[in-house]
Amino acid sequence: MGKTYERIDGRLRTFIEAQPLFFTATAPLSGDGTVNLSPKGLKGSFVVLDELTVAYLDFAGSTAETVAHLRENGRITLMWCAFEGPPNIVRVHGRGEPVFRDDPRFPELLARFPDIDATAHGLRAIIVVRAELVRDSCGYSVPFMSYDSDRDLHARRFAREDDASLSAYFEKKDHIATSLDGLPGLPLPLPPSTV
Repeated sequence: MGKTYERIDGRLRTFIEAQPLFFTATAPLSGDGTVNLSPKGLKGSFVVLDELTVAYLDFAGSTAETVAHLRENGRITLMWCAFEGPPNIVRVHGRGEPVFRDDPRFPELLARFPDIDATAHGLRAIIVVRAELVRDSCGYSVPFMSYDSDRDLHARRFAREDDASLSAYFEKKDHIATSLDGLPGLPLPLPPSTV
């Protein structure tokens, strides 16, 4: 059934990179804090940087829970499910970090995502995750579902924003600068894009 892997390579890497959808889970240190679980998609917004490091683009959204939790404690789990083909579930448990737009590493990291126009989606940060535990398990109860295409709604909504209007949008939202539990979230005003 389940197996632990020392690295993300070979068949495991191929499986992860082929999935159009994955999930992120984070939580604050407080025992009564809000656990966050988010779906992530958009083709080209996820990459394997090396055998133990992955990254994904953090786009405009209704909250910044993942960013806030990572800033507080770094704990994160990523999960992929096979909705087509052989049943499989892969989890990467590790430590994550939001790399913001004014970070000197940002341009080099962004260059690792050549298959997506990140400017059309209100890019806030790049989440970099260092794996501490990589496991797979059966996906026998995961239903078959087909991937047709990415939705174009996100790009249609945020492509019309520039740095100033995007920052103003975030400043109006309740849970962007601080999380649902009051933790520091996305630093505002949003730094200008370096790309």
